[in-house]
Amino acid sequence: MIDTTRRGLLMGTAAAASFGALPFRSARAQAANTIKIGVMNDQSGPYRDIGGPNGVIMAQIAAQEFGNRGFTVEVIGADHQNKPDVGANLARQWYDQGVDMILDVPTSSVGLAVNQVAKEKNKVYINVGAATADLTGPQCTPVTAHWVYDTYMLAKSTGGAMVRAGGKRWFFITADYAFGHALERDTTNFVRAAGGSVAGSVRYPFPATTDFSSFLLQAQASRAEVIGLCNAGQDTINSIKQAAEFGLTRRGVKIAALLMFIADVHALGLEQGQGLVMTESFYWDLNDRTRAFARRVQPRLNQRAMPNMVTAGNYSATLHYLKAVADMGAAAAKGPGVEVMNRMKAMPVEDEAFGRGTLRQDGRMLIPSYLFEVKKPSESTGPWDYLKLLQTTPADEAFRPLADGGCPLVRS
Repeated sequence: MIDTTRRGLLMGTAAAASFGALPFRSARAQAANTIKIGVMNDQSGPYRDIGGPNGVIMAQIAAQEFGNRGFTVEVIGADHQNKPDVGANLARQWYDQGVDMILDVPTSSVGLAVNQVAKEKNKVYINVGAATADLTGPQCTPVTAHWVYDTYMLAKSTGGAMVRAGGKRWFFITADYAFGHALERDTTNFVRAAGGSVAGSVRYPFPATTDFSSFLLQAQASRAEVIGLCNAGQDTINSIKQAAEFGLTRRGVKIAALLMFIADVHALGLEQGQGLVMTESFYWDLNDRTRAFARRVQPRLNQRAMPNMVTAGNYSATLHYLKAVADMGAAAAKGPGVEVMNRMKAMPVEDEAFGRGTLRQDGRMLIPSYLFEVKKPSESTGPWDYLKLLQTTPADEAFRPLADGGCPLVRS
């Protein structure tokens, strides 16, 4: 436990050096006038390419573009290793050592653990990478916001589209932790509400699984029309590749990648990815605004990757948080997190990545969601031209209704 936590802290120090920590001044003066943001995510595991180092870079870009408005900003990063105890311990140490806001935190079990620490410390936590909708439901807190996507939104968009296309009988392959459980639960609700059924499900150890063959064979034996993948990142890529090796799609079985990112399509290639449907709240080629934004930041990202909804979300969340800090003053923003979050909720959300949004009472950021289909190789005109838009769900319809979440902050 001590060793893994130290590893995370050391990585945080390294990130501060790499991403432009401020030059030395009087320690007291610097601390009083410096807003410190800690980006916690998976830097080395199956979700590395979803956020990872590029998630830290995007927060740094937002801070640099925001400029000096009477205070300075320091962005650090650390690897939570997809372990809730590592994430919780790191969050507690960060807050105690002067971090004012924790950002990103993919892996829902880690996100929920950090959520409780933020509540205990009364400090701001903006979740971007963790998907569980419970963060704005029974686990909501007055200091937490949830950016860009969640399991309800994914289930409604991708799951709903698959049912409407005729996929009535489902089998789920689910990562055995909070994210997978929530995504399976929410998708099951939409499938059954639309008249479909669930033939079965299997849960696999996360993050210790790379061979999905036995789970795919169980899905095949169930005679399901749709295999719902309640996983993400490298697990989704491996599942899709192995399903193709078994010839499942050639036999007419549809694969529902319930959480998939453009980075996953890039790793799969269009030959294997073509025809898959996926939901994101950001796509670089969506419109002139997103194209200009993506082309500006892409040269600074590792491997010149295009931003996805998580890395773009880190940019957006950082920018909105810093606007609230500027509005209330750095000294006040270093005080109770609930006051900062209330100011964030009172201000309109607007940036080049997502356009306009609203931060709701339960901490849910409301923006449209987009259902895409992966292009055929012949349809692509160049690098990263991978998706075509099928439908748009408006912001006020994309996420769970406020009254249905069970958030204790919501007044009836």
